[in-house]
Amino acid sequence: MAIAIAAERPDSPDAMRLVAELESELAALYPPQSRHGYSVEKLLREAVAFFVTRRDGAPVGCGGVQLFGDEYAELKRMYVRPPFRGLGLGLSMLAHLEDHARRRGAAVLRLETGIYQTDAVALYERFGFGRIGAFAPYRDDPLSAFYEKRIAAEAGGRARDRR
Repeated sequence: MAIAIAAERPDSPDAMRLVAELESELAALYPPQSRHGYSVEKLLREAVAFFVTRRDGAPVGCGGVQLFGDEYAELKRMYVRPPFRGLGLGLSMLAHLEDHARRRGAAVLRLETGIYQTDAVALYERFGFGRIGAFAPYRDDPLSAFYEKRIAAEAGGRARDRR
C-alpha cells in the first residue's frame, strides 16, 4: 500500500470531490449554523495550504492548514473517506499539517470540530490536542469542540521543544 501526501489546489477535481463528501457527511450531522468549514472558494481566497492523501494513487483524504501570522495555525477540512478510516491516514495528515505549520513559524495549532465526530475527536486528543474555549472568529456552539496544541517553532522554521 503506497501512501503519499502532496500539496494540491482545493479546486482540483479530486480535492473538490473530497470536500464535497466531507460537506455531505457534516450536513447529515449538523444544522447549517453549526457547520464552519470553508468552501473551496474560501480555501483559495484565504490561501489555505491544502493537501490530498493518496493510497495507491487514489485520493482518500485531505486536509489544510491556514496560518494566522506566527500566532497560530488552524486545521481546515480534515477528511478521510470512510472505507479508509482506521488505517492511520488521518494521523499521517495531522503530522504533515503540523510539520507544515511549524516550518512556517506557527507555535500553536488550533481546530474546530463537531461533537458528533467522535473518531476525529479521539484522533485529535491522541495526537496531543487539548480542549479549549471558542477562539475568534468562532462563537460558543454546543455542537462544536475547540482544540489547541502547542507545537515547537522558532525563527527560520527549525523545530525545538518548548515544553
